[in-house]
Amino acid sequence: QVQLVESGGGLVQAGGSLRLSCVASGRTFSIYNMGWFRQAPGKEREFVAVVSWIGGITRYADSVKGRFTISRDTAKNMVQLQMNSLKPEDTAVYYCGAGARADTRTADYWGQGTQVTVSL
Repeated sequence: QVQLVESGGGLVQAGGSLRLSCVASGRTFSIYNMGWFRQAPGKEREFVAVVSWIGGITRYADSVKGRFTISRDTAKNMVQLQMNSLKPEDTAVYYCGAGARADTRTADYWGQGTQVTVSL
């Protein structure tokens, strides 16, 4: 099992920035990627970004390209999501996932989620 704990959510004005962090524990040797997803009220879960553990290869949703940056620190078993130029439509609960699959919006392990609210 892998346990994931997110932090860094909050309330920010449009145009502002937030950085989310997710730390993994447990069977971390099994991690091959980590990613972020989000879910807004009344909407389906949406893929945001993913980074491979080896090589640091990244992939982003079109809606966040150029504004969000995902990074990983394998020594700390941590992934971060730097979110800049935030928009009200970025408001959602953000979930960290290990073994993330962008196309199916699923992951092997999930964090508890952290709320991000972007106001006008």
